[in-house]
Amino acid sequence: MIVRIAALVLSFLLVGGGAYAQARPSGPPSATVRIKQLQVAFIGSGAIGGGTLRFRNRSYDITVGGLGIGGIGASRLTATGSVYGLNQVEDIAGAYVQIREGWAIGGQGRGTLWLRNAKGVMMRLATQRRGLQLSLGADGVLIGFKQ
Repeated sequence: MIVRIAALVLSFLLVGGGAYAQARPSGPPSATVRIKQLQVAFIGSGAIGGGTLRFRNRSYDITVGGLGIGGIGASRLTATGSVYGLNQVEDIAGAYVQIREGWAIGGQGRGTLWLRNAKGVMMRLATQRRGLQLSLGADGVLIGFKQ
């Protein structure tokens, strides 16, 4: 799994993943999401966590993991936001490219994440961080359903 995520990150970064992830959605959100994650970075970065997807009046437990480049430090991240382009719940699962910016010092820290997968599902997440981390870079993120 780690090799798969690393290959995803490299391919998105080499083929212009930043532009791919930054396209803005049109239309209203189709779902909401809440994610909690532990992030660690020292040139390379890694993250593991989970959350809840709220889609069509139902809640789904999801897992979130990823690898990337850029940043230094460690933090706990809580992200909440809107999901766009989700037509069926299964489309949330898969690999995403992520563009991130943010910071954390102690109990203060904020940022924004944009994620997009190959099925056209996009997420705009407002983040809050606790810890000590400077974050600027791109990641590959893998989202799945908890078993």
